Amino acid sequence: MAVDDALARPAAQQPQWPDIEAAHQVRAVLEGVAPVVRAEEVDQLRSRLAEVAGGTAFLLQGGDCAETFADTTERYIAGTVGTLSRMASILTRAGRLPVVTLGRIAGQYAKPRSAPLDACGLPSYRGDIVNGIEATIEARVPDPHRMLRAYVNSSAAMTMVRALVATEAVGPDDHLPYEHGFFTSHEALLLDYERAMLRVTGPYDPKLYDLSSHFLWIGERTRRLDGAHIAFAELLANPIGLKLGPTTTPEQAIEYVERLDPRNEPGRLTLISRMGSTEVHDVLPPIVEKVTASGHTVVWQCDPMHGNTVISETGYKTRHFDCVVDEVRGFFEVHRTLGTHAGGLHVELTGDDVTECLGGAQRISPADLHHRYTTACDPRLNRRQSLELACVVAELLRPTS
Repeated sequence: MAVDDALARPAAQQPQWPDIEAAHQVRAVLEGVAPVVRAEEVDQLRSRLAEVAGGTAFLLQGGDCAETFADTTERYIAGTVGTLSRMASILTRAGRLPVVTLGRIAGQYAKPRSAPLDACGLPSYRGDIVNGIEATIEARVPDPHRMLRAYVNSSAAMTMVRALVATEAVGPDDHLPYEHGFFTSHEALLLDYERAMLRVTGPYDPKLYDLSSHFLWIGERTRRLDGAHIAFAELLANPIGLKLGPTTTPEQAIEYVERLDPRNEPGRLTLISRMGSTEVHDVLPPIVEKVTASGHTVVWQCDPMHGNTVISETGYKTRHFDCVVDEVRGFFEVHRTLGTHAGGLHVELTGDDVTECLGGAQRISPADLHHRYTTACDPRLNRRQSLELACVVAELLRPTS
């Protein structure tokens, strides 16, 4: 299937550019720039994820719900990398498994939204790559030139990540050799940007890579089987993630697997369950059973954030730490019962001391949320909550004998 044919399919969650010609011009510029990541790094990640799929490694993925251009700073990026580093260290020591670390970083600038208008009646903020977060009509107009700034910021962030990982310059208590690598990821949402970052490369067996990131995932709102996002992902050599919410049926899961992993290549496909703490025990088992019976070796990863989002009594979108933990425990219990590998954790987090998620050892209450609620979109675990969650997962990973 050609790229144009794939992208001719229905594409959800795309902005309506007011100037289509400007969008075409921006795409033409991006088609000629240096890639954000290298194809050999993508291949390395696939081999690492094959180990996760085979049960000999664990996948840790985390970072901002929506990165902002303003936070592409060394201090902020070091906070995210440092938090993930410390979490990976906790998991490695307890589980005695190498940890593959994926940051939601250096490209997570686009966000799907549940409604075209926000609570103020303005066009919804769709991430810095599309429009501005400021609550004005002017800021919310989609601007294709923002794709250029997203590329520049992604490249700058990638440079900072490489420097931090190479020198382990993330704080005195966060040293981790990253022998299994630190890689980047984002949701493959804005198709104008993703198609512009396609490159065909490889000396002996040229393949089509999306070199905006090492790992790309398809979200819950764009996973329609006849849609452009799935068709686009089918063409890529990158490892692909797919979010599966509580409405997913085992039959749909099989179709996704056959479409996105037709050659049954371990490490190619990561299925990211985001069921919610009350649904995971009922919805996930038949999906795991069906996929396992098909013979496909996928990475099973838990996103315990998105299925547990609520509106607090003070009006803030939030998540309770106890619900996050409950879904993680349920995810591990399902896989333990079925004899499959609970292979990964996918969380929205920040290295900053925010107050966006309730509970945890800090006992953040609804009355505390407004103190440091700084997310551009969904609520994130702060550093202490992230490390607390890592300790919970570490116990679940600890060998029983």
